[in-house]
Amino acid sequence: MKRTTTRVKLLISAVLLLHFSIALGRAQTHSAVPVDLYIPVAPMPVKADGRVHLVYELHITNFDKPARDLTLTRVEVLGDDQDAVPLARLVGEDLAKQMSRPGAGEKLPDKRRIAGGMRAVVFMWITVDSTAAVPRTLRHRLGFAIEKVNGERTVEGASVEVRRDAPLVIGPPLRGEGWMAANGPSTRAENEHRRAINTVDGKARIAQRFAIDWIKFGANGQLWSGDVGKNANWFGYGAEIVAVADAVVASVNDSVPENKPDTDSRAVPITLETIGGNYVTLDLGNGRYAMYFHMQPGKIRVKVGDKVRRGEVLGLVGNSGNSDGPHLHFQICEADSPLGSEGLPFVFELFEKQGDGGLTDSGASWKPLPNGKVEERRMEIPLENVVVRFP
Repeated sequence: MKRTTTRVKLLISAVLLLHFSIALGRAQTHSAVPVDLYIPVAPMPVKADGRVHLVYELHITNFDKPARDLTLTRVEVLGDDQDAVPLARLVGEDLAKQMSRPGAGEKLPDKRRIAGGMRAVVFMWITVDSTAAVPRTLRHRLGFAIEKVNGERTVEGASVEVRRDAPLVIGPPLRGEGWMAANGPSTRAENEHRRAINTVDGKARIAQRFAIDWIKFGANGQLWSGDVGKNANWFGYGAEIVAVADAVVASVNDSVPENKPDTDSRAVPITLETIGGNYVTLDLGNGRYAMYFHMQPGKIRVKVGDKVRRGEVLGLVGNSGNSDGPHLHFQICEADSPLGSEGLPFVFELFEKQGDGGLTDSGASWKPLPNGKVEERRMEIPLENVVVRFP
């Protein structure tokens, strides 16, 4: 019996040793790349322009002890089937355009080159045709060129489960037509909201991940008529801002004077307290807050603790805080903090797409849909510069 037991133990040991050797051999086929990969916020599927989008950030930190430079050569996103064609692949200039270098500046010769101890952020945007096509998990395969090492090295990691909860469904924050979703959700490198990483209370966040600056076009196809330097000449100025859902007023500021439009000067120094100008924040429940910024002073009609109903007027569009023209900055976040929170996706129950617009140094322009038609959109968020009509 003892001999048999010993033989069994030896057999088990041999199997374990063989398994360990195979695992070690497999591990040795992957070159060690001294990077830390991190995704701070798991993506939540959100529908826009008839398709479903996953929006998130991939943080990459160079932990190499000799402090060699690493150059990111590619990022591939893999879904549930690891052998399938990648859901997305970024290389070359397309990769560089989707990168930010916190602490290193934005005018680097090559943003893909990450020095020892430095961090890069890749702004990821994955698009699939339908909700059914959304993978349960996203995995990432990265290629690197290591200083003084020949050939590309590959690392796989930063696995993240896609959130299964749905974006918040809301009503419109404004009424009427001609509202352009300026700086709305976009992959454009110059988008001021998508790339706005701010550190508040010791943590870096993107509160404006899905934020929109609502600017109104007039019948002349412009944002204003007459003297651009007068707030009252902007078509959106004084428009009623309404509650997007039944809610409780969480915070209010109504003491910031307005700016002169079309200039870089501000009526007050811009701080965490004044960046949103005059604002209202609504507590929508379940850790979701609707934030309305840059409102007119003295025109806010609610106070903290008030219960409001969807469609109730909160105040008027103005030009206060960090703003160079009358508009409504709107965002949904998971905390009552303009910058110290994470931005969440949302969808409108209904809006009508009228066309596509854009901002230029000389003003703005937009191209209506053919024959003045509109496209009805339900349960979607407008993408950057889409011009909409709200019911």
